[in-house]
Amino acid sequence: MDESLISLFIDDEMDLDEKIVFVETVHASRPFTTEAVDLLEQEKLLRILPAPAPVSAMAGWLDKPLFSWSRFFGSWWPPAAGFVTAMILVGIGFMFMPKQPPLASPAEHRFVLFLPQASQARIVGTFTDWNPVPMHKIGASGYWSLTLRVPQGQHRYSYLVEDGDRIVDPTVTAREQDDFGGDNSVIVVGDGNDAPVS
Repeated sequence: MDESLISLFIDDEMDLDEKIVFVETVHASRPFTTEAVDLLEQEKLLRILPAPAPVSAMAGWLDKPLFSWSRFFGSWWPPAAGFVTAMILVGIGFMFMPKQPPLASPAEHRFVLFLPQASQARIVGTFTDWNPVPMHKIGASGYWSLTLRVPQGQHRYSYLVEDGDRIVDPTVTAREQDDFGGDNSVIVVGDGNDAPVS
């Protein structure tokens, strides 16, 4: 039998003329066909099994450490290291970001109204969510007073007297018309400007 012809076929080292000879031989000789099939089956098994390591590669295996971080962490380690590095850089970036000014705390503001003929006085405004808050009568002086913690910023308000009549603060010159045809007083609280808007 011509085993070299079979070997050339298995290793795909034939030119077209040799392939023609191989096919004709397989067709003409049953023993040649059987041997070619047996050698092909053997080649399949050899290709499934891992190739033995060369002696030179095995000679240094004792020089390698028994523990390796790359073997322990596997393939997830590089992406995890990248993620941790990115988080550290983001944290450092936050450290150098401009700081937001702290939110200003509400300031105490005293509202005073001279209304000696009134039996009650209330205040409504942006700082009360437009809910009426009763004012306190100061003895028989005719003054009504109320001190509230008002958030810093610009505010609109008015007084409610007797049966709900609305009046602006006569001590504040800044006014703004509301959506109902009335006026509101306008003040700015905080930043040392705890004063009416002019």
